[in-house]
Amino acid sequence: MPEFSFVSPLQSYLRGVILQKRALGYKYDSCARTLFKFDQFCMAHGLAEPQLSRELVNAWSSKRPHEAHATFKNRLVVVRQLGLYIVSLGEQAYVLPKNIVPKGRQYIPYVFSNEELTKIFARADACHYHPEAPHRQRIMPLLFRMLYCCGLRISEALNLRVRDVDMEIGVLTIKDGKLNKDRLVPLSLELLERCRTYCRQVHMFSCPDAHFFPALNDRAVSKGNVYKNFRRFLWQARISHGGWGKGPRVHDFRHTFAVHCLRRWVLEGKDLAAYLPVLKTYLGHHSFQDTSQYLRLTAELYPDITAKVEQEFGHVIPSLEGVNYETH
Repeated sequence: MPEFSFVSPLQSYLRGVILQKRALGYKYDSCARTLFKFDQFCMAHGLAEPQLSRELVNAWSSKRPHEAHATFKNRLVVVRQLGLYIVSLGEQAYVLPKNIVPKGRQYIPYVFSNEELTKIFARADACHYHPEAPHRQRIMPLLFRMLYCCGLRISEALNLRVRDVDMEIGVLTIKDGKLNKDRLVPLSLELLERCRTYCRQVHMFSCPDAHFFPALNDRAVSKGNVYKNFRRFLWQARISHGGWGKGPRVHDFRHTFAVHCLRRWVLEGKDLAAYLPVLKTYLGHHSFQDTSQYLRLTAELYPDITAKVEQEFGHVIPSLEGVNYETH
């Protein structure tokens, strides 16, 4: 995780809130980077005393020209958390009111159809060699299938090392997932065989610590590279994209996995009360509420199972309005 050198009069508080959040299980890397920028902001504004004042916070909270909404919201959330942390120590600080933090436009997950998945995988299979990404034609077909078949977050897939993929029993070890939790994810027999073939082609002489999806210079394939390939596959498959921030997104493979699992279980007559905890664990969700959101999405998308889902879980599933699905 990145470490930053703070120099402003608020430096002890900045380090303290980062330590507190990480002790609670949050990675807090992007927020730490925002705090580093706030530290620089304090120095540029000539802050002389370790005081988080209303004037300082309001100056920081002004929206900048061409600033993305998500970036603006993150800056406000982080400085509010800093204020709450300082107050929790019994010190004086201005805490940005919660209702001032703007709500972003809700993103409704895009759930791929089976036909769309088939087209995307076919385009990934047709991916060819490129000198700047020597293993691209082998990585992309497996990576996109793994995102869907295992319901992984893209960061979890790209963080895999060779040692994390057990070729004997067919299990992925996902390390440092959300909230820094590890979990085991079983592979289907078909996906396991693809992994074995891939390793014979790419990792015959790799050390256990090597990146499972490698790029040049001993680095993992980047999210940006995956996204570029994803957009190309969508275009080749004639699947429309709504533009920046609208999707479909790479993360929608994970949403699709969850929804397809729930629909299949309903159609097979499975007891969802027994299977939901399985899905929760498989996805690495922190709470049942995170998983229950997919019940509503599944019912909305597939009217043939709406009645059954409503009958069994109508009292716990939220409406789509106000639901915040994870986006990464």
